[in-house]
Amino acid sequence: MSVITLTTDLGYRDFYQAALKGSIISLLPDVKLIDITHEISSFNIQNAAFVLQNAYHYFPKNTVHLIGIDTVFQEGSRYVAMKYNGHYFVGADNGIFSILLGEDKAEELYEIELMQDLRFLHFPLADILVKAACHIASGKNIAELGTAIDSPLQKVTLLPIIEGNIIKGHVSYIDSFGNVISNISKDLFNQVQKGRNFILHFKRNENINKMSWHYNEVPEGEKLCLFGISNYLEIAINKGHASTLLGLYPDETIMIEFTG
Repeated sequence: MSVITLTTDLGYRDFYQAALKGSIISLLPDVKLIDITHEISSFNIQNAAFVLQNAYHYFPKNTVHLIGIDTVFQEGSRYVAMKYNGHYFVGADNGIFSILLGEDKAEELYEIELMQDLRFLHFPLADILVKAACHIASGKNIAELGTAIDSPLQKVTLLPIIEGNIIKGHVSYIDSFGNVISNISKDLFNQVQKGRNFILHFKRNENINKMSWHYNEVPEGEKLCLFGISNYLEIAINKGHASTLLGLYPDETIMIEFTG
């Protein structure tokens, strides 16, 4: 059975999500539809990329991941189908594909050429992207969707900066528990740390100087830092909402100082 996942900013209040799913089932009745999330904040491709990067590899190879973020048609719009790491991704070419790829290259990348009369193109997510996703999920060749392209639209993302014994990063995501996830990876941390002690500095002159393995390692209400399932450095509060209680929100600066 083919699998299509959905990552959108459609929410649950309106009929848009139902229309999306109905469009897919009408074309591919036996498909297995999986919601990754419909609660990405409107047009936020950074958040969508973060969620997808941490979710897609749990699915079987050849899964089709439909991305419904900022898909509304405008002059010059381009829609893309990509094969990467044995998975397929379909969405608007608005920068999200370059974030998903990072420094990697796509195995296959095509501009989707399923355009209809532009006067009636009100819902490209269903009118174009659903058709492309179902085409791939039904076992057809991705190359039949359009013309091969060299690279997707590039989106500049903030990367950590290394200055001597310091890593400067920022908050990239707040999860539903209020955990504050940075853009500092475990690999980068270990590369710079080299076994030394560290002090994590952040807003309100707060700091943490011990790495935890799990959230319950400190008493309830106490702050901690750890590398969670995403393998990026998190600031959390045991049984508490760290973002609110510590005043940490997306794009806030954090700093790790290595000593000794």
